Amino acid sequence: MAASLVLAEVRDGVALARMNGADGRNVLVPELRDALAGALEAADADPEVRCHVVAGGDDAFAAGADIAAMREQDFQAALRAPAARFWPRLRALRKPIVAAVSGYALGGGCELALACDLVVASETAVFSQPEVGLGILPGGGGTQRLARQLGRQRAMELVLTGRGLTAHEAQQLGLVNRVAPADGWLEAATELAGTIARRSGLAVELAKRAVLAAEETSLTAGLAQERDLFVLAMAGEDRVEGMTAFLEKRRAVFRGR
Repeated sequence: MAASLVLAEVRDGVALARMNGADGRNVLVPELRDALAGALEAADADPEVRCHVVAGGDDAFAAGADIAAMREQDFQAALRAPAARFWPRLRALRKPIVAAVSGYALGGGCELALACDLVVASETAVFSQPEVGLGILPGGGGTQRLARQLGRQRAMELVLTGRGLTAHEAQQLGLVNRVAPADGWLEAATELAGTIARRSGLAVELAKRAVLAAEETSLTAGLAQERDLFVLAMAGEDRVEGMTAFLEKRRAVFRGR
């Protein structure tokens, strides 16, 4: 059952994980979360994969949590909820993740997009953290990532009102990298992922770690970590190939090491 909830394929170094919830809204039930994390982890371990794409359908990227199930949870159940283990699994992925968002990205769906490294959105996309309207607050990183990416005042407005952002609004605020036509959003996301996949896999993984360090460390510590990662890249074979190809005016053939 879980395998059918995510349609996975690998092509030209890009691993596509497309959520396939039975209701078409990709409600983030435990089975779907586990299937998605498992598909991403398997692809992350594949040496042929250089970049991930996480997608939903035309009408919904992911419409948040199962509200009916959440209503029945008590404090103890919420404390032990498996959702808390889903987000660290995404954070542990070494290779970049491009979110391909069409339609609704609500609640946990918005948090899933925010947890990815880049976001390509259809012009139909809507991003929202509506949890306060249900008497709760975001619990999958929404408050923290919005505050870091948008600043306190904008994050407060979105979290405390629950209002939605269109794709173009989200792009203007820096939450979305690219906005694509309604009939080309997945192609635009896989194209961006393909560009990344043609780079050195080793350099891309190290660069992702360096950028993420900026969210969690001081500038001094971040600069030190960046330098350490740079030295690691200098020890790789891809560095020699990339520089040689540049000098020879040809396309580099990277091997990810």
